[in-house]
Amino acid sequence: MKEKHEYKKATIEDIEELVRTRIIVLRAANQLSDDVDMSVVEKESYAYYKRALETGEHIAYLVYDNETFIGAGGVSFYQVMPTYHNPSGKKAYIMNMYTAPEYRRQGIAIHTLNLLVNDAREQGVSQIALEATEMGRPLYEKYGFVKMEDEMELV
Repeated sequence: MKEKHEYKKATIEDIEELVRTRIIVLRAANQLSDDVDMSVVEKESYAYYKRALETGEHIAYLVYDNETFIGAGGVSFYQVMPTYHNPSGKKAYIMNMYTAPEYRRQGIAIHTLNLLVNDAREQGVSQIALEATEMGRPLYEKYGFVKMEDEMELV
């Protein structure tokens, strides 16, 4: 079956689009209006993408319907100490999942997620995590992600 939309693996040339979509995702996930200042996040996101795309610490996909941006997703890679359950210590964190409202429920997010998980698996990563919004949770559960009970965070 021919895919209806274009799933483009982002390169350094896509950095402006990546930063723009990152701000869209953060505004949507945090229910922030357009007048909330995101300039620092924008600047830091640019620096992050510039470094992480070059080193391979981050892979992102941009999704288009013809020339129109309709979705995105990314995965960040990091290293922790090896453990019994994760002898390599390699981990991945999926983030920045987004589908434009008028394109939801068409399989775009699941296809993007599959690309990201496959990229992580190709790099030998066995532990993949993400943070889910209420809207995204059913998709991730259907894919096989489970709620983690043992992690804690200092806020």
